[in-house]
Amino acid sequence: MAATLKPYLNAVRCTLEAAMCLENFYSQRVERHLKPEVEVRSSKEVLFTPLEISRNEREKVLIEGSINSLRMSIAIKQADEIEKILCHKFMRFMMMRAENFFILRRKPIPGYDISFLITNYHTEAMYKHKLIDYIIEFMTEIDKEISEMKLSLNARARISATEFLKNFN
Repeated sequence: MAATLKPYLNAVRCTLEAAMCLENFYSQRVERHLKPEVEVRSSKEVLFTPLEISRNEREKVLIEGSINSLRMSIAIKQADEIEKILCHKFMRFMMMRAENFFILRRKPIPGYDISFLITNYHTEAMYKHKLIDYIIEFMTEIDKEISEMKLSLNARARISATEFLKNFN
């Protein structure tokens, strides 16, 4: 793990551990109505202060908590236009399969690439530390995946260009 990545991921891990104290909480407006308060935003008193953890200006995490849910949005590092395209395509691929990931939202928050929504039902059905480990593992692996895709794309482009230019010799 990179020297600058470890403190960043440790800060995200500690913040998630503190914010993931979720409990069952019904709506204060509609009787027996249970929705994630971080999404509905019906009562300001049940929302926590949003926290942004930033590694640099392009790589950041927004953690928004409430009494019964937690939304985590991730902005992934994109150094050039190829990485932007690869990241967009990969995130779209993942979000189309959001029902298989349980905590993945179909649409990210504006300004971020991907969002997770964790409710009190998720923390009751799954281990909290395993959820946090999954998110941290996702954050470490996504950079590697995009870098590998970029290298593969460049290698394929080099082979295509070589084959194309052989015709002109």
